[in-house]
Amino acid sequence: MENISFIGTGVMGSSIVSHLLQAGYPVTVHTRTKGKAEPLIAAGAKWASTVAEAVQKADIIFTMVGMPADVEEIYLKVDGILANGRSGQVLIDMTTSSPALAKKIEKAAIEKGMSSLDAPVSGGDVGAKNGTLSIMCGGDESVFNQVKAIFSIFGSQIVLQGRAGAGQHTKMSNQLAIATNMIGVCEALAYAEKAGLDPERVLESISPGAAGSWSLSNLGPRMLGGNFEPGFYTKHFLKDLRIALDEASAMDLDLPGLQLAIRLYEDLIAKGYGDKGTQVLFKQY
Repeated sequence: MENISFIGTGVMGSSIVSHLLQAGYPVTVHTRTKGKAEPLIAAGAKWASTVAEAVQKADIIFTMVGMPADVEEIYLKVDGILANGRSGQVLIDMTTSSPALAKKIEKAAIEKGMSSLDAPVSGGDVGAKNGTLSIMCGGDESVFNQVKAIFSIFGSQIVLQGRAGAGQHTKMSNQLAIATNMIGVCEALAYAEKAGLDPERVLESISPGAAGSWSLSNLGPRMLGGNFEPGFYTKHFLKDLRIALDEASAMDLDLPGLQLAIRLYEDLIAKGYGDKGTQVLFKQY
């Protein structure tokens, strides 16, 4: 089996690594804070103290970090993946990042005889734990086919969307749909409460119908229960929305729903909710 390195073991990454270990793959992990990786090390993952060390023996290198700046540092700096990797390695960035950066990484990888895919995911902490993530890929079809079986270990919907950057563009579409849907979920529940209804009973009625969505079914109950812990961090979601706004502006596309969502989440982060889950939007109501 291929040797896998996984850089970034946060909320999503940890579950993905767990699935890979359970499938029998040898996995080396690296993250900024070793303590976050201790459960994975206890489960059989090897620890690498640096990115360079993580890269050395890997056939496939996954990354899943916070911000585009983190992606750029991990891949393109002198102590990063490209400087310390070797020909034949496959690089897979699962961070939600910019399409332009995905193209830049692919170009640099090809120059070193490597391959790369941008492969952001959707499904949140629930999808990661259940191994049912939607994986949106950009890159060469032959590389995608080479690793698709590995994707299937933790994903249930795996689609090649086009060349480098196409996965990131698809994730922007995903985040746009979520952003405005989250506003609708919050307003629906706020309306139900204001009307004197039992909002949990309202959820029973509207979740299976035309109003149904992943956010309504999975995050609606968390909102009503006051559970704002992260399946996906608000600060990372705002980062995604800003990338989407930049891309939309470059295409001369006006998206007023996106602009409203950005304003609402900016206000939440200013109030100190950046490390809470996206469902914390309910506090605005």
